[in-house]
Amino acid sequence: MSQYRIVHETGYRYLGGATDSFNEVRMTPMTSRRQLVLSSKLDITPVAWTHAYRDYWGTSAVAFEIHEAHDDLSVVATSTVDIHEFERSRDPLGWDGLADPELTDRNVELLSQTSYVRPHRDVMKIAERVRRSAADPTEAVIELTHHIRQRVSYLPGVTQVHTTAAEVWEHGAGVCQDLAHVTLGALRAIGIPARYVSGYVVQRNEPEVGEAMVGESHAWIQYYDGEWLGFDPTNEAEPRGSHVEVGFGRDYSDVAPLTGIYTGSGGSEMFVSVEMTRLT
Repeated sequence: MSQYRIVHETGYRYLGGATDSFNEVRMTPMTSRRQLVLSSKLDITPVAWTHAYRDYWGTSAVAFEIHEAHDDLSVVATSTVDIHEFERSRDPLGWDGLADPELTDRNVELLSQTSYVRPHRDVMKIAERVRRSAADPTEAVIELTHHIRQRVSYLPGVTQVHTTAAEVWEHGAGVCQDLAHVTLGALRAIGIPARYVSGYVVQRNEPEVGEAMVGESHAWIQYYDGEWLGFDPTNEAEPRGSHVEVGFGRDYSDVAPLTGIYTGSGGSEMFVSVEMTRLT
């Protein structure tokens, strides 16, 4: 078990100032089978009217409004989380189990292709070959991810937040969000329910206790085979001790950290920073 403190700051600088803004934030980690949230708080500047709730997918969300002139908007989420070793608790369903009409009906939204994850025709062909050769869904996840990573390199700056999985495949490069989208489309195409996971990670195997490190907003996937199991396409591995889950959804649009609209005469610039400190 390990414990982390995460400080995630994001927001906007409004180039011409804003008179009103309406926003929604998903930056608070959730308690799940692999983690326990010990504390969390959200600080918003300027002071805002807020409404906290759990969204359709179970992610903690806060809607807020600001009705005064402001040049900047800052949201700081501070959380402390215990992360446990995950052990499988149910037998895998296998291909036959995943074909059960009741299961496919229950997971129809996580078997459907959204505009973000709809796969390129080449990905469809690879997925179909893997489906025929893989002994079980877990083997298919590993094989598919390997094929995707052979084609798609991790390279920031090539894609944008609204880039689709098919475009990522054509570019041959992208970031964690893009790799998650390509993988989700491939898995859903062969009947494996799969969902997008947003969260945080620090890219070090054994962080020192007490050392504040630059963390990252990160994305990976979970697939269903009797229970939800995690896999990180960017690193071609199961989530490790520093992966902290924030939310689940069909794709990025369901779990974007900060979204909103504002009234004002100019554009805006977004800023983001994540700091993670291992406490135990």
